[in-house]
Amino acid sequence: MSHNPHHLLVTGAAGFIGANFVHYWLDRYPMTRVIALDALTYAGNRANLTALDDHPGFQFVHGDILDSDLIERLLREERIDTLVHFAAESHVDRSIHGPDAFLKTNIEGTHSLLKAAKKVWLDDQGVEDHRFHHVSTDEVYGTLAAADPPFSESNQYLPNSPYAASKASSDHIVRSYHHTYGLNTTISNCSNNYGPYQFPEKLIPLIIAHCLDGKSLPIYGDGKQIRDWLYVDDHNRGIDLILHNGRIDNTYNIGGNNEWTNIDIVTLICELMDEHHPAGAPHRQLISYVRDRPGHDRRYAINAGKITNELGYAPAETFETGIRKTVQWYLDNEPWWRAIMDGSYREWIEKNYA
Repeated sequence: MSHNPHHLLVTGAAGFIGANFVHYWLDRYPMTRVIALDALTYAGNRANLTALDDHPGFQFVHGDILDSDLIERLLREERIDTLVHFAAESHVDRSIHGPDAFLKTNIEGTHSLLKAAKKVWLDDQGVEDHRFHHVSTDEVYGTLAAADPPFSESNQYLPNSPYAASKASSDHIVRSYHHTYGLNTTISNCSNNYGPYQFPEKLIPLIIAHCLDGKSLPIYGDGKQIRDWLYVDDHNRGIDLILHNGRIDNTYNIGGNNEWTNIDIVTLICELMDEHHPAGAPHRQLISYVRDRPGHDRRYAINAGKITNELGYAPAETFETGIRKTVQWYLDNEPWWRAIMDGSYREWIEKNYA
């Protein structure tokens, strides 16, 4: 059954992927309305959305997904027909040092949204045409050996970190709300995203920033961990397809068909930074190896055949075009990430990469 979203509530809308999604959506569908909800914790940045403040279809709401009364009010007053749920604690390293916040946000927060959606859409209004889309991760599937086939939607869940376990739990809760109560739910599990507005604790923006500052480029273990990299707007295109034509109670893997080792990613960024910032060249001399983190999965890879075959999905960016766009964005927006890298952020870097 197709769905035509008109009024969207986007959670985690000031975070990396959420902010890119809001920009993508209003650029592509300017006549729709987007309520952007974010609690503005450490990774949520209001500045990511200020360019949209004058857009007639945009409204920002500072609020927490655990506030069920707020969610219910927004669903009613804004006549929301589509909820896109990005809000999550999402960094594995932080989940190792402080798992409680991950269980609270990723499990309880998702349940809070589901309860509100059920109450308004099903119990009070009996709205048949609605969507609750939950954005998850490939990390719920665990890790792959070098010769293993990529993760498909039928893979067993085997999460290896508190972050991955909290996302796996939330996936199951979302699914249960369809089977128990009839809520129209879909789930997407994506591979590693990169692009504009990414918080500089993640690998690619961290390496760019450290290259500019002449700081060491920390590599966990031997750097041979493999990830499938997906440009953020290619992820958003996949979600767009699912919202419009995805089958209810289905999971879709969104990947880039683009596996790289961490050390090769860092080396490539160093080469690009040599072009853009020759004063620091060769930047690869800054590479340093640090102790591997606990439970560090060796390889992730996504089989995106289902969304490709059913919905016509294909990434628009190659890694070569996407990474160049990303490096250029961070060079052009240095004040944005400089403002984020305050004392508490520096302490976090020292704690994780000592």
